[in-house]
Amino acid sequence: MAQTDHTERGTKRNAQHDAQHDAQHNATHRKKRGRRHGTPHTTTLRRTLRREAPSTVGLLVDAQDFAAMRRYGTFPFDDHTVYLQQVEALLKALAAQGVHTTVALFDPEDYEEFCAESGLDADTGASRSRFTAEIAAAGATVAYTGQGIDDLIPVLVSRAVRQATWEYATLLLADLGTCADCGHDIGRAAFDRASHLLMRLLESAGPGTHHLVCSVPTDNDQLLAVLHTHRDPTGPARLDSAEGAEFATVLAVAVALESRGGVVLRTSAPDSPDRVHGWRLAHGGLAPLTAGEVFNAYCTDADTGEPVSPESGVEYCAGFDIGAEPPETHH
Repeated sequence: MAQTDHTERGTKRNAQHDAQHDAQHNATHRKKRGRRHGTPHTTTLRRTLRREAPSTVGLLVDAQDFAAMRRYGTFPFDDHTVYLQQVEALLKALAAQGVHTTVALFDPEDYEEFCAESGLDADTGASRSRFTAEIAAAGATVAYTGQGIDDLIPVLVSRAVRQATWEYATLLLADLGTCADCGHDIGRAAFDRASHLLMRLLESAGPGTHHLVCSVPTDNDQLLAVLHTHRDPTGPARLDSAEGAEFATVLAVAVALESRGGVVLRTSAPDSPDRVHGWRLAHGGLAPLTAGEVFNAYCTDADTGEPVSPESGVEYCAGFDIGAEPPETHH
């Protein structure tokens, strides 16, 4: 009887051990199976996050800027053409991974100043990366959509020029102070006036594709703003809001400084020649030029003063009254 009890207790212990072993085996198998078929692996998660994290590439667009960066020992390139090829290959690789990438203009002088002000060692890749992030947040950038590097560079340079022009014009307006008579901010009033002139000009231009240029001389530079718009036979003109703000800012400088600025409008429409109209800035308004004045302005080299052959298929027309409200006077 005692032997029988001992045998039964041993059998129970063996059964409990087998049950525990089976339970641990099944739990381990479920854990492995869940890792394989359930929650994605950590590497997969990182790849997903990488695709959703935008990238910015700082680009040295010309040989002079490239040469300036070669003085840094950690800058790995010694040939500008090879550098551009490698940048293009990088952009394509990022696009193939589904990463949204923007390209920013990398200026060596701005980079050197940035490092000096931030207390950074300019001869490190980390500093170059940090500067690229800074200019991407506040500077001119172009989204990479698969375009070739030779097509991307002119667009990026143009964007940077526009950005610099807008910043300079904004500073000029900000430094004008307030009106001695009414206390209004002169720069703000000039921008409001320029916006009114622009809207009246676009409304009066009618349907078609319009290309506007505003040129304003200042003490230090010649400011230039360009605006492209399109207007259907019905509805208002369609324009890029950033281009519109830049154009109005440059025009506002001419209004505020009462400078010799001018505006040229070129309109294209199907089955008809392009028409060119012109105005000069006068007393806070746009005074129409005659057809002869428009022709002379358009067909004269701005640098040499020599005549330039007129374009075929283009009509040089007088400016027209845009119906603007009379300006306010500020001192």
